Amino acid sequence: MRDTYCALKKEESMTDYLPEVYQHFQRRFPAVKGAFDALGAAEHDAGPLGERERRLIKLGIAVGAESEGGVRSHVRKLLGVGVSEAEILHTIVLALSTIGFPATNAALSWAEEVLSEEV
Repeated sequence: MRDTYCALKKEESMTDYLPEVYQHFQRRFPAVKGAFDALGAAEHDAGPLGERERRLIKLGIAVGAESEGGVRSHVRKLLGVGVSEAEILHTIVLALSTIGFPATNAALSWAEEVLSEEV
């Protein structure tokens, strides 16, 4: 069953999509959102890893945290920087021996829903 929280609008690309809850937070707390964005930029600039590697790591962290929204978001971002479906799914499967089958399977299902979305 499709999660309406994560459904794309027809005019949105996968990399432009922001869940309504995120947009609502941004409207209510713009200064906090700005600081959050600055922290994210600083994290990405803090070391030698390239964008592709950083985004794959972020996906792995979201999988380990069992964050549905995080997994969906990072899959969209990875597709936006040219990472293949096979690379995304392999990143998720690597979590199996650490977080177990149920959590890994849940993350795979969230990713596969995003990968199957028509844009």
